[in-house]
Amino acid sequence: MGRMNTVRVKAYAKLNLTLDIKGTEKGYHLLDSIVTTVGVSDGIKLKKRKDRLVSAVVRGAFIPPEENNAVRAAEEFIRTFSTDGVDITIDKNIPIAAGMGGSSADIAGVIAGMGRLFHVEDEAALKAVADRAGSDSGYLLRGGLARLGGRGDIVSPLPFRPMHFLILVPEEGVSSRDCYAEYDRLPAKGERSEEAEKELRAGGVMWAAGRFGNDLFAPAKRLLPAIGQAYGELSALSPLGVGMTGSGSGVFALFETKELALWAKSRYQGNCRAIVAESVPQGVAFGI
Repeated sequence: MGRMNTVRVKAYAKLNLTLDIKGTEKGYHLLDSIVTTVGVSDGIKLKKRKDRLVSAVVRGAFIPPEENNAVRAAEEFIRTFSTDGVDITIDKNIPIAAGMGGSSADIAGVIAGMGRLFHVEDEAALKAVADRAGSDSGYLLRGGLARLGGRGDIVSPLPFRPMHFLILVPEEGVSSRDCYAEYDRLPAKGERSEEAEKELRAGGVMWAAGRFGNDLFAPAKRLLPAIGQAYGELSALSPLGVGMTGSGSGVFALFETKELALWAKSRYQGNCRAIVAESVPQGVAFGI
C-alpha cells in the first residue's frame, strides 16, 4: 500500500428500534437491542503525527478535551498497536445527548480511520479497541441493522432493510447516568427485541414497527417531559411506529417512504430539531 498521511471518515449515527434491559453485571446494565445506522453523520479528518501524541479540534459543538472520547480512543489505538499519533478534526452533526451514539460514532470513525492510516486490518482487534473505548462503538465500526447484547459489545448482524425516519431532538438532552439511575428506581421490563428480529428477518418492517419500544422511555420522559411531548407529536403523524433511541432525548417515527417522512416533517409544528434520515448499511465511510 502507498504512503497515506491523511484520511477522511464519515461516522454514522444509530437508532435503537428496541431496547430491553436484561439486568446488570459488574455495575453495568445489560441490553438486548435492535439497532440501525442512519444517514446522520459526523465528519472526521485524521492526520498522522511524527510523535505519539493526539490533538483534537471539534467544530459545531463544545466538548471539553477531558470528555472527548475520540481522543481516548486514539490513545488506546496507539497503545494497542504501537503507532504514531494523530491530529483529529471532527465536524459535529450528530446531536449531542440525544441517544443517537454521537460519541460512539466518533470513536468508531477514529479507530477505523487510524486502522486505514496505519494499515491495521485485524477487524477483531479493532473491534476490541472500540469496545474498550465506548459502548456501541464496536458495532458502529460495521453498522447496519443488528441486534446487540451485553453492553452493546455482542453484535449479531441482521439483513439490511431500507427504513425512513423522522427524528425529533428536544432542545435539552438527557444524561445517560441519570436516566439509568431513574430506571433503577422504577424498573420495567420489555421483551421486544426477539419478536422484532423475527419480523425484520422475514422482511416485515411494517410489522416490526409494532414492536418498537424502550425500557428507558418512562424514566427519560420523567426527567425530560419534552420527550413525551415529542413522542405524542410523532404519533399524531400516522407513522408505522414510534420509539425513543438510547436513553433519549431523541425520538423517532418510521414511515413507509421518504416522501411520507418529508411530509411529516412539513406538518410538524413543534420546537424540536426535526431530521429526516434513512437507514444506511454501514457504520463508517471513507474519503468523504
